[in-house]
Amino acid sequence: MAIQKVLIVDDSPTERYYLTDILVRNGFTVYEAGGAEDALRIAVARRPWLVVTEVQLADDSGLEFC
Repeated sequence: MAIQKVLIVDDSPTERYYLTDILVRNGFTVYEAGGAEDALRIAVARRPWLVVTEVQLADDSGLEFC
């Protein structure tokens, strides 16, 4: 059973993979997005407890996304 929901926003699939692996092994449900547009759609639909994003995304600023 998942503890909390986390949204990882990073344009690097490799970085998302590593973060997802760590969080899932520790009981979190993880949603992934490669950019701000997808992340916003997921955040509204899934209501994550935590959002982990990098500052510079390919399509927008991580700060503006937040």
